[in-house]
Amino acid sequence: KMALNGVSDLLQENVKKPRFCKSLSLGENWKSKSMRIIPEEFVRSAHGAFEHRLVFTVSWGNSWQVWLQRDKNGLFMEEEDWNEFVDDNLLCPNDILLFTHEDTMFTEVRIYKKDYRFFKQVISAPLAPQVVDPKPKAPSSAPPGFAPFPSASGKTITSRARQSSSPVQNPEQYLVNPQNPYFVKTLSKKIDVLYVNQEVIQKYGLKFGPHLSPVYYLLPGEKHEAVIKIYRNAPCFNRWAAICKKYNKKEGDSVVCELERSGGVVTAVRVHFVDE
Repeated sequence: KMALNGVSDLLQENVKKPRFCKSLSLGENWKSKSMRIIPEEFVRSAHGAFEHRLVFTVSWGNSWQVWLQRDKNGLFMEEEDWNEFVDDNLLCPNDILLFTHEDTMFTEVRIYKKDYRFFKQVISAPLAPQVVDPKPKAPSSAPPGFAPFPSASGKTITSRARQSSSPVQNPEQYLVNPQNPYFVKTLSKKIDVLYVNQEVIQKYGLKFGPHLSPVYYLLPGEKHEAVIKIYRNAPCFNRWAAICKKYNKKEGDSVVCELERSGGVVTAVRVHFVDE
């Protein structure tokens, strides 16, 4: 726990890493534009490690990709991305957020909630309050292929991302080399880097180069540079969000990722967009 006057103490802790706090002033709410600004001192302290986006991570493992835009008043988070972070974490007026730059675009966010005379760090995903609807539920009007599920606000929304239980039919047909290892990725809204999960690694006995070693995305007629990042002991490819954005891939779309190896080490990902 932290005393109510302990915000300055947080900023002094581990001062080697750039950090800043956010809390509400009178007349503000968490979705105010003033809450979306990235302090210039934080940007300078990171020495250009990020420019167009940040990835917020929290102690229970979730992450949020936040795109950045600069205007005459400073560097701001995109409204939609920031609002999603606010909603997902059920931020309240008395909360305090501590942002700490960890690595390139990765920034840890600690959330502190007021508990009587103290602030207590949130260490698990917040639970939305139960919403009881006394009226009988009408049949779902979700279109075919969309699965309804409750949002954090208690409303029912639809998303193709929950359709991951419907695998790609015969993904091997997309492979250039049938002997290559591969996996199918169903895109979510919060995609930032392309992870290779442990099941795939163990299945094919995959080996990866060291942190920040070069790799490539291979697409029809194009080759895009990237690097391997070892994040929380899991190998991943950076610039995945940029690839998805360039090719207008949306939440719920499926992609077959074919891995190319040289000398037994993964050197490239051949990306196959699945026909809808």
